[in-house]
Amino acid sequence: MSPTETPETDGTPTEDARPEVSSLTYEQAREELVGIVATLERGERPLEEAMELWERGEALADHCASWLDAAQQRITDRVEAREAAQAEDTGEAPAAGGAGQSEADAED
Repeated sequence: MSPTETPETDGTPTEDARPEVSSLTYEQAREELVGIVATLERGERPLEEAMELWERGEALADHCASWLDAAQQRITDRVEAREAAQAEDTGEAPAAGGAGQSEADAED
């Protein structure tokens, strides 16, 4: 057993050995979240430990969502910048509402 595994030998790191959620990459957070879900689904942990794992999983899910939101914003910003540059080149106004929005969405 590695020093970070619990005595239950499932490979889930102990709470003290886990890095801060905010320091994890998307991939690291997602991988840990998948492991926590699998552990909880087996239902073999005592209630208090299961609650701690669930809380960690919630924090990991929020962290992953933040990473994805930031990635989506980067894509949107780049598409809008490209559209604005193309509009300048052709002398047209950029599309209303920005990237990824249909005319019906822009009217709402």
